[in-house]
Amino acid sequence: MTQEILSNEILVNRLKRIEGQIRGIQKMIEQGRDCESIITQLGAVRSAIEGVGALWLSNYMKFCFRGSSEPRLDSINSLGWAVAIWGRVRVGD
Repeated sequence: MTQEILSNEILVNRLKRIEGQIRGIQKMIEQGRDCESIITQLGAVRSAIEGVGALWLSNYMKFCFRGSSEPRLDSINSLGWAVAIWGRVRVGD
């Protein structure tokens, strides 16, 4: 198994865990749980998603620049676009 496949499996497993957290939050809302608990869980999901995004961007950089002594302009532009997109979906700092 190559490192790329392992990394993808790790990312997919994290996304499945996040999916379970989301379902848990839906149940909390349906059950009328307290606001603080729901916000705490939403914060945990946001943090988990940001972690997956950071790992994916890291993988993206390794993929774009693998095996080249000098990065190609199209690879740099592609990575820049990906970083810009990820930056737009983040909520505050």
